[in-house]
Amino acid sequence: MRMQVLLFISGLSFFLVSGQVSYSIPEEMAKGSLVGNIAHDLGIDVRRLKSGNARIYTGKSAEYIELNKERGVLVIKDKIDREALCEQTAPCALRFQITLENPMELFQIIVEITDINDNTPIFQKAEKRFEISESAVVGSKFLLEKAIDLDIGRNGLQSYTLKPSDNFILKVHGQVDGSKKVEMILQKHLDREKQEAISLILTAVDGGEPQMSGTMQIYITVLDANDNAPVFTHSVYKANLKENSVKGTLVTKVSASDADKDTNGEVTYVIGNSMDTVAQLFKVTEEGDIILDGPIDYEKAKHYQIDLEAIDRGGLSDSCKIIIDITDINDNSPIINVISKSHLIPEDSPANTVIAMLSVNDPDSERNGNIECIINENIPFSIKSKSGSFYSIITESNLDREKASTYNISVVCSDEGVPSLSSSVNLTLQITDVNDNAPVFEKTTYEAYIVENNTPGQSIFMIKAEDTDWNQNARVSYILEDSSLNGVPVSSYVSVSAESGVIHAVRSFDYEQIKDFQFRVKAQDGGSPPLSSNVSVKILIQDQNDNAPQVLYPVQTGGSLVAEMVPRSADVGYLVTKVVAVDVDSGQNAWLSYKLQKATDRALFEVGLQNGEIRTIRQVTDKDVVKQRLAVIVEDNGQPSRSATVVVNVAVADSFPEVLSEFTDFTHDKEYNDNLTFYLVLALAVVSFLFITCLVVIISVKIYRWRQSRILYHSNLPVIPYYPPRYSDTLGTGTLQHVYNYEVCRTTDSRKSDCKFGRAGSQNVLIMDPSSTGTMQRIQSEKSILDEPDSPLEMDRKQQPDKAMKGQVGLLLFIAVISVGTASGQVSYSIPEEMKIGSLVGNVAQDIGLDIKRLVSGKARIHSADGVAYIELNKERGVLLIRDRIDREALCGETTPCALHFQMILENPMEMFRIALEIVDINDNAPSFASNNKHFDISESAVVGSKFVLDKANDAD
Repeated sequence: MRMQVLLFISGLSFFLVSGQVSYSIPEEMAKGSLVGNIAHDLGIDVRRLKSGNARIYTGKSAEYIELNKERGVLVIKDKIDREALCEQTAPCALRFQITLENPMELFQIIVEITDINDNTPIFQKAEKRFEISESAVVGSKFLLEKAIDLDIGRNGLQSYTLKPSDNFILKVHGQVDGSKKVEMILQKHLDREKQEAISLILTAVDGGEPQMSGTMQIYITVLDANDNAPVFTHSVYKANLKENSVKGTLVTKVSASDADKDTNGEVTYVIGNSMDTVAQLFKVTEEGDIILDGPIDYEKAKHYQIDLEAIDRGGLSDSCKIIIDITDINDNSPIINVISKSHLIPEDSPANTVIAMLSVNDPDSERNGNIECIINENIPFSIKSKSGSFYSIITESNLDREKASTYNISVVCSDEGVPSLSSSVNLTLQITDVNDNAPVFEKTTYEAYIVENNTPGQSIFMIKAEDTDWNQNARVSYILEDSSLNGVPVSSYVSVSAESGVIHAVRSFDYEQIKDFQFRVKAQDGGSPPLSSNVSVKILIQDQNDNAPQVLYPVQTGGSLVAEMVPRSADVGYLVTKVVAVDVDSGQNAWLSYKLQKATDRALFEVGLQNGEIRTIRQVTDKDVVKQRLAVIVEDNGQPSRSATVVVNVAVADSFPEVLSEFTDFTHDKEYNDNLTFYLVLALAVVSFLFITCLVVIISVKIYRWRQSRILYHSNLPVIPYYPPRYSDTLGTGTLQHVYNYEVCRTTDSRKSDCKFGRAGSQNVLIMDPSSTGTMQRIQSEKSILDEPDSPLEMDRKQQPDKAMKGQVGLLLFIAVISVGTASGQVSYSIPEEMKIGSLVGNVAQDIGLDIKRLVSGKARIHSADGVAYIELNKERGVLLIRDRIDREALCGETTPCALHFQMILENPMEMFRIALEIVDINDNAPSFASNNKHFDISESAVVGSKFVLDKANDAD
């Protein structure tokens, strides 16, 4: 610190500085060390120091030096650190004053503090880290941290050194303030692949004695630059793959390495054939595994070539080629195509009737393509091979629909490959019926019960008869046979529904008049001639509680009174009289019980519950009145119960004259007459209501039936009821010549109605024209299977209702009896692709040697195994024409030659001609790239010779 001189004014008089002394001492001197002999240097006696009370004045500064007045010297009082006292200021001095009194004197003292080399150069951090890209250019500068040395002058920081100096040199720049800027300069290119980390030592040295230094560790991490492209281990890879390999099969493994690090060394594999089918069949993983990603077929391609790219994150790449050879195996099952089949044949069809024609092909070759077909056993059918790949299924014996109405024929075709592969197809054949079975009732006799007082028209029960025949032959109608019951036709008792077999009561039955009766019902089928059977039916009438008890005794008379006499001497239990009643019902409905309803003296009489006996229950006394009136109610046991009431007059007297005198004023009870009048009025009202109700119902039914008949009349739809046998068209000369089976779907608009018709016994077929509004057309068909008793049209409609289109009727034609056909020849054509629709392919009739009339009469048609018709036959001209656009690339891809194979089939007799159509390529496709542009991100540090793979162009031709 700097000492300041204070001027004191004492006694308001000025004094002068008597002298000034300067000293120079090094820092860090020990406490008590001598600074100088101040008394000698000031020229004053030591005693003057004592007498003048000499002292040091430093002001507010710390006191580092003290005065020894006994010796007259200045000594170190406290350790002096120049760096703490003056930092970098030079020179560094302590300034203070020595004052004396009596007289007052003041001496200026200056002590210069000189620097010693007591501080080492130091860095703020012990280490410094840099991340430098290997692409950094020579001359790149990196600022280093300066060292700090608290000493000054020669003892201060003098120089820096950097070791080792292979890649970097050190450059020190002087600053305006005297400090130095230290820079590390790159003098040689870095290569991370050779040296990824560099360690340097920066040393700072001062000029003191002894010389002192400080160091800082410098760590340099060399960052990777994308200066290396991926490199495949091989330029060409080869692999073999079986064509039955499953998706996910490892084909081969490729490997490409990149000497760069981190993201620059990450390699991505990309299949370059982006527009080829290769990209759809194979994929590559991040690890370089080539994986099968789709089905491969040796018959389509025998080998594949994959252009594979290895690309790093910087866009540098390398490429290689992968050649995959496909190994052929027996992986194709035979393909079965049904050319023609019968859905229905009659059960009386003769043996060797052809029911189906099949075309079987196997895309494999040699033994793998040889085929053998069999059908399931224990059925009356066999399969025969005719002309190469064509097979026919024929009947071996007579058929019986009652034993088997449906046959599921399973055709299995196997090739001769190892292992053998097979395909199958199931054919369903319906056997049509002839009427050879009569209806059979479920029971030999039937019994049924009906409660009396039933409503006319009530259903009693239903009888059921089954006919093992089919369709119309199995359509059962029920007829009530003529018979009489007590001279009355049984039809006045019951009726039978012809459709359902439900038996209805025609009248209301009364158990009291008839308890049971029998009749016979006939079940008749709809065949021609019809067959029938009958069954006995017994109807039992069940009783109902519909009759009230009738009192036989005592007899109730209109005017005279009848009284029973009881002597006054009668004991307990005396039988007064017995009420006798009967009920014409039966069973529990006729069980009667008797109860005392009213009595003049209830304590005198009782009535037997079961027998109706009236007896006394106590001794008769003189106090009992002569006239006793008892009201007895008689109830049956029905549900609900019915009852009758009888009044019994009893006279308690010992003689008859006494009774007469008492009964002369006996008034007649009018309660009975009042009740009778009420019930008569009620009955009249009920009968009137029922009469009006019945009348309204009858009128409503008549109106409803009239409206229904008008609707059917205007609908123009035939209503075919059941016809008795005498109307059946057995010889085609009956009253009704044609019988039709039909289904009708009606809407409010008859123009939108759906009608389906099939016929069962004639050569006529009814068809609804969709454009008409109800007109029925009769179309006379040629000789065909439609002449059979059971129309296949009806059966096909029932089996496949979903195929019926609204507003029209489809006529299904099939071959029921055909002869075994043969492939009569083969013709080949060659045409270019993309021909216009309708263009001529060839004159097939002339080339095969057929008359055009034969094409028309034989109903010639084109059959394709895949169902796609590119070619159509013009039977009038006998030529083949283009039906649909043919694109060779879409049809065959890169397979050559490209050909279509189909057959031309003729009937009566059946003939088959194979036609091969070669499709020749035309240049209709331009080369194209997968994308219109491609982007690369390439670092400016990319080395000369870096490779970048471009997409290949693809041409479908």
